[in-house]
Amino acid sequence: MTQGSYKQFCPVAMAAEVLCTRWTVVLLRELVAGSTRFNDLRRGVPRMSPALLSQRLKDLEVAGVVYRAASPRDPGVFEYQLTPAGRELAPLIDAFGVWGQRWIESEPSLRNLDVSLLMWDMRRNLDTRPMPKGRHVIQFQYPELPAPQRAWWLIVAPDEPVDLCSVDPGFDVDLFVTSDLRSMTAIWMGMDSVRSAVASGRVMLTGERQLAADMQAWLGLSPFAKERKLAS
Repeated sequence: MTQGSYKQFCPVAMAAEVLCTRWTVVLLRELVAGSTRFNDLRRGVPRMSPALLSQRLKDLEVAGVVYRAASPRDPGVFEYQLTPAGRELAPLIDAFGVWGQRWIESEPSLRNLDVSLLMWDMRRNLDTRPMPKGRHVIQFQYPELPAPQRAWWLIVAPDEPVDLCSVDPGFDVDLFVTSDLRSMTAIWMGMDSVRSAVASGRVMLTGERQLAADMQAWLGLSPFAKERKLAS
């Protein structure tokens, strides 16, 4: 990280040398959100090459922001954990997101659509509390996308983390959600609502009535969706 040194003693410049290389802040977003394994981090930054991801993790390790340790649960698997210095970055990452939600215009943000990132974000922010008890399988369908990206399944099971599949898991589906990617992204970012999108025909819900009726509640939304747009 020293190749682009500003050669200034100012702490802002010194911090920028560590944090402002390409993809670093986005990678820190994933680490702060709780992703620890290489493959999970890749799912949160799907457009970042594995080689660059590996390099950025090494850079952050050298900078004392993360450390690599053997998983306590799975032998032979390593995880990346934030150090005290890394955990102290959480409010900074949150502030980046708040600023972006408030001051970046809606149209430019909705041009950067990414179904993998959207579904990964939805998986980890899903609020299962409004859902009826038991296991639920929700299939999201994006008809305009290429076949490998068109269908996604969220599997909610009691006392287990929400699972995300891009290949049919073979379970009966309780709710089908059919939408264009732009509309679902706008809902997720708090720029639209499920009710409005369903009423206009941009989103279609088929299946269990209670799941469909409560979708706005259990979808969870982006952590920044509550921030009011201030950009003109």
